Amino acid sequence: MNLVGYTDRLTAAPGDTVRFMVSSQHPRYRADLVQLIHGDESPAGPGYKEREVPSAINGHYPGRSKPIHSGSYVHIPTHPALDTLTSFSVTAWIYPTTPARGLQGLVTRWTDDPAPHGFALVIGPNGDLALHLADGRNSPVHIATGAPLTERVWTFVGASYHAPTGRVSLIQQPLHRWPIAPDQTLVTHDTAATNVCGPSGAPLRFAALTAGPPERTGPIAAPYNGKLDSPRLYNRAFSPDQLSALADPNANQFVADPLAAWDFSLDIGDYRITDTGPHRLHGQAVNMPTRGMTGHNFTGAQTSFRLAPHEYGAIYFHDDDVEDVAWESDFQLTIPPDLPSGVYAARLRAGDDEDHLPFCVRPPRGTATSRIAVLMPTLTYVVYANFRDIDGAFVDHERVPNADPSLHEAVFAYIRANGIPGLYERHSDGSGTTHVSHLRPILNMRPKFRYRVWAAPSRFPADLYLIDWLEAAGHQFDVITDHDLHAEGADLLAPYSVVLTGSHPEYWTTEMLTGMRSYLDRGGRLMYLGGNGFFGVTTIDAERPHIAEVRRWGTSWPFEMPPAERVHSTTGEPGGIWRNRGVAPNGLIGVGSSAAGFDRGSHYVRQPDSFDPRAAFVFDGIGDDEPIGDVPSLVVRHGAAGYEMDRLDFSLGTPPHALLLASSVGHSERYTAFNDERLDFTQGKDGMLPDSPPPSDGPHAFVRADMVYFETPNGGGVFSVGSIAWRGCLSHNNYDNIVSRVTGNVLRRFAADQ
Repeated sequence: MNLVGYTDRLTAAPGDTVRFMVSSQHPRYRADLVQLIHGDESPAGPGYKEREVPSAINGHYPGRSKPIHSGSYVHIPTHPALDTLTSFSVTAWIYPTTPARGLQGLVTRWTDDPAPHGFALVIGPNGDLALHLADGRNSPVHIATGAPLTERVWTFVGASYHAPTGRVSLIQQPLHRWPIAPDQTLVTHDTAATNVCGPSGAPLRFAALTAGPPERTGPIAAPYNGKLDSPRLYNRAFSPDQLSALADPNANQFVADPLAAWDFSLDIGDYRITDTGPHRLHGQAVNMPTRGMTGHNFTGAQTSFRLAPHEYGAIYFHDDDVEDVAWESDFQLTIPPDLPSGVYAARLRAGDDEDHLPFCVRPPRGTATSRIAVLMPTLTYVVYANFRDIDGAFVDHERVPNADPSLHEAVFAYIRANGIPGLYERHSDGSGTTHVSHLRPILNMRPKFRYRVWAAPSRFPADLYLIDWLEAAGHQFDVITDHDLHAEGADLLAPYSVVLTGSHPEYWTTEMLTGMRSYLDRGGRLMYLGGNGFFGVTTIDAERPHIAEVRRWGTSWPFEMPPAERVHSTTGEPGGIWRNRGVAPNGLIGVGSSAAGFDRGSHYVRQPDSFDPRAAFVFDGIGDDEPIGDVPSLVVRHGAAGYEMDRLDFSLGTPPHALLLASSVGHSERYTAFNDERLDFTQGKDGMLPDSPPPSDGPHAFVRADMVYFETPNGGGVFSVGSIAWRGCLSHNNYDNIVSRVTGNVLRRFAADQ
């Protein structure tokens, strides 16, 4: 991609400043502020709509190509105690995941400026343990064990350097020395290298050979893939026997106190790195390595770092971790007080290239300009950042029969080349991702993004369907976001009579759920116009709110975290899905995730509860036997029920007074139940296998979408459609259709005075 960028904010209020970072291979590009209305270019809909807005940012800018430097590491600032080293020993426990990949830093104090100087304990080019030494004058010396490290095996590694003689000792010793495992490898070597320590001014680093300071403006050399635990630095050389004995904490009586001893089980919820040694050589984790991970001494007695912190002394580093790509700002916009609340973007153009950098504008903090609020699911956008569902080997044509990986090959190629995975990707070593940041390009959060032929678009561009419908219907509304709700809770929602959700508000924090419950308890009204919502446990870093964390389990796709590593490092909460936390979404919105399919959707049929007088307003102007949503869809070719769907279940917390208004029928065999549904299936009670096509009467099958309505205290209410595909039908027939009519009926009632 020749033109790409990102913003430092996903949401802004008047007076806030939004910064725009752009990488362009064109010598010049133009930027314009636009308000986004309808993001789908499909000829089956009303067409793409954006409104140009006069703004101080509108104009031409010089293009600058900017790289992305990925790889996580620890930065320990230089310290006089490091400058006084002459002889030294360094040890650590490592769990390498790609030892054969080549040079990878472990514990290093190394500089190449103006000449190589320092020491570096590394995984060498041949996958074995190595020590690099350089004195700034002579050619660097490289000593290696010659024995390849075993992948995914905890191994004690150490190096000792005796300055007066140049004697070097290296050791790599697996934790469990079974007959089938490699035995201890111990190497000694004499070298003429001298003055490899001294006052070089270089910092100490873990998991990289060289890297910039925490603000990270330069490349990261030799990033490490794997866990690192209990690094130690000593200001003396040890004999080979002593070096070997350091692997046994009970045999260390002969050892003087270390110069530095870093304990990664401390400050797990933070980026701070704590040294328990006398000089307090504290540091900082850079680029979001994963904390709260099991260490070399893990016993399995507990599966949470909160219960056994001493067994979670490992940090997991990856060569494709990236928190902030740290591009310089190219231009910025201070939100003017008269800019209406809405969804906006800086539109970039150069030659045939175009990109949009979206952000939401909310009303001034503590105020509202309408009785209606649209809650844009920005947290879900971030979790799905750069999702490559149909890219190359990722695509499953059986599951996604209409996939076209060539549709956005340039986008996928950029993601692959720059190592900016989201939380639906595995790291380069095959481990699952747990943290994501929006301080980098999110290339699927774009108004025109379509990553499938028919089942597209989804999330951000699909949420613009509602923005377009509200404008076409003449409704005034405010736009707020997940990140606003997380920060402000029920106070953010209090001024509004009704809140409308996005099409796929999947990921929620505790703070968001608490705020929404409080809003409903106080008489608020919620229109849940989506599917697979309120589903995944998510946390946001308190000090760095651009970071979100998800630890997957209970869904199995695309991966699950190991059982002992499912607790969020940012808050200490159990991860997974809210249903497995005993907080199924049914208790809040009446329905919960049930099934998914990505070919053709279907329609709803009214159920007996729809004729209850309490629900008469929902079906005003709609015949008793009229199918709901039996029309073309911009999301799943046809039907308002599809893509991902939710169903009513009183056993999971659906309020007993909830009305089942309608259920979808006739889904194809490609629609299957969610895995947690399969676990809950009972043959006699539910009558059929959860992945079988539903019967004509719908409510007895797991594979369906349910439309539900119920009242909440103080005049409030909840209306749920349980389908991502719902809003893809809103614009059909120039907005004159039953899906549009039902949505309008409920919105007018919910927005009315209480």
